[in-house]
Amino acid sequence: MSHTILFLHPKPCPASRTYCEYESVKECLESICQIYEEHLKRQSADMPTITYGITQLFDFIDSFVDISCVVYQKSTNSYAPYNKEWIKDQIYALFRDTAMNTSHANSKKR
Repeated sequence: MSHTILFLHPKPCPASRTYCEYESVKECLESICQIYEEHLKRQSADMPTITYGITQLFDFIDSFVDISCVVYQKSTNSYAPYNKEWIKDQIYALFRDTAMNTSHANSKKR
């Protein structure tokens, strides 16, 4: 568990900049997915369910003026900065791990 601060700059207007704090990188990544899901819900309010692929999520992330984070490094007692591409790589790994765990759990049920 590494304290993580997410910096969001969704629109060109400087007033749109914000940040969020999380107890872990995973919690931060899941929050980014939730932000996208809320965006989809606002766009498709009449749809009972929403689905999306990782490509659409990455397009959403790319639409931000900037999105980055800093992650606490216990070994150096400092925060290391990470950019948009690193965030997308981490989300990809999270999706992959979730899919593998789901697949593994489903194969045990058979």
